[in-house]
Amino acid sequence: MRSLPTLALLALLPLGSTAAAPAAAAPEPIVREVMTRALPDQPGKEALILTVEYPPGGADPVHRHDAHGFVYVLEGQIVMGVAGGPEVTLGPGEAFHEGPDDLHTVGRNASSTKPAKFVVFLIKDIGKPAVLPPH
Repeated sequence: MRSLPTLALLALLPLGSTAAAPAAAAPEPIVREVMTRALPDQPGKEALILTVEYPPGGADPVHRHDAHGFVYVLEGQIVMGVAGGPEVTLGPGEAFHEGPDDLHTVGRNASSTKPAKFVVFLIKDIGKPAVLPPH
């Protein structure tokens, strides 16, 4: 499995940073594609499954997905949030959803000393990037 290019991740992905700690200063997430599958009963749509690993102190830049995104935490603790919603801290076995119109403003490792790992499941348009800039 290949990692998504870092440039593509920065252009789209989380997964958000806080104003106090710019995303450029935070270690970048490691993103791996697990599977992509067209959904024949939903023409033009596909499912994409990714694993994301935040190094200690890691974070995503502000981004959007133009998709339904489901996050499931495997290890560690992560902080997630979308514009207009509260920040939530999630641990193993907990999940988060963001919709196609949501702006992902916060996506970061809750720990500065331990890594965190989660699965992202997206339902998106075929051929559209998984992560898009905030505009």
